Amino acid sequence: MNTQQMKAIIVQNPGGPEELALSTLPIPTCKEGEILVRVLAAGINRPDIMQRKGLYPPPEGANPLLGLEIAGEVVSAPSASIFKPGDHVCALTNGGGYAEYCAVPEQQCLPWPKDFTVHEAAALSETFFTVWTNLFEIGKLTAGETVLIHGGSGGIGTAAIQLASNFGATVYTTVGSKEKGELCKRLGAKDYINYTNEDFVERIHELTNKQGVHIILDIMAAAYFNQNINVLSEDGRLVIISFQGGIKANDVNLAKIVTKRLTVSGSTLRPRSNEFKGHIAKELYHHVWPLLSSRKISPLIHQIFPLSEVRKAHEIMEAGHHSGKMILDLSNL
Repeated sequence: MNTQQMKAIIVQNPGGPEELALSTLPIPTCKEGEILVRVLAAGINRPDIMQRKGLYPPPEGANPLLGLEIAGEVVSAPSASIFKPGDHVCALTNGGGYAEYCAVPEQQCLPWPKDFTVHEAAALSETFFTVWTNLFEIGKLTAGETVLIHGGSGGIGTAAIQLASNFGATVYTTVGSKEKGELCKRLGAKDYINYTNEDFVERIHELTNKQGVHIILDIMAAAYFNQNINVLSEDGRLVIISFQGGIKANDVNLAKIVTKRLTVSGSTLRPRSNEFKGHIAKELYHHVWPLLSSRKISPLIHQIFPLSEVRKAHEIMEAGHHSGKMILDLSNL
């Protein structure tokens, strides 16, 4: 171990994937309550894309480097920590995952599920923290309800489909191709809507006998807002987690929100406190980790890239041709 320097990916200037560059930086110093992790693999997520473009600045005090989820080996930990040097952990970081070493608040770390590979462990934290927070904490999904998950073949979507179906919900999803739709059905979706040639409002009404769905997990925001309102059932809940379709919805009929008693909410995880993220970690360990360890659910990995090919990985994610997670491998640095 080099006790002074590490390799890390930096963003030279806000912009495209070509702005990502390999650099040498000081190994981070842990603050109180943090664990130093030697990163063996890191997940790539859409917030990384947005931050690289300069559209999603890190919160004050957060690590400015890209990378919100990692898997690796504990290098050092507080004396009272449940984790010890040599332990394998996966973690929701506050930034800094695209690097050889990352300092992470202890409460945001979890052990790898049983028999998981490093790449599978790296595909968990940002995705499952996000899904649990929005579907179960905010959306209050319960068994017997119906949920529509937009973008079902992505990292968030594939995790949400598996979790919702395993907890007893009926799942529908929107996708961009038949192949992605069939993948979603194998993961637990009852049916899918191909948004390239189908109207998801009409299809959901057909699939639900015009009853609509109880919950929508939405990544599109403005572009789908009116349609989402139309397909929600009475007392339905719309949870917005991304703005891939813009932030300003036009010609919104607010009366439907009132007459159908709808709840419209949203969240972003990164600015939340370490304590809140620690609460979600405990919920995941109790409710989700047993499902992962028994392989009732598994992260879907699209492709693994060496750190040197981070630009290519970002290009593929932006093109939207992937299904599931994309992972950076740092184990050979």
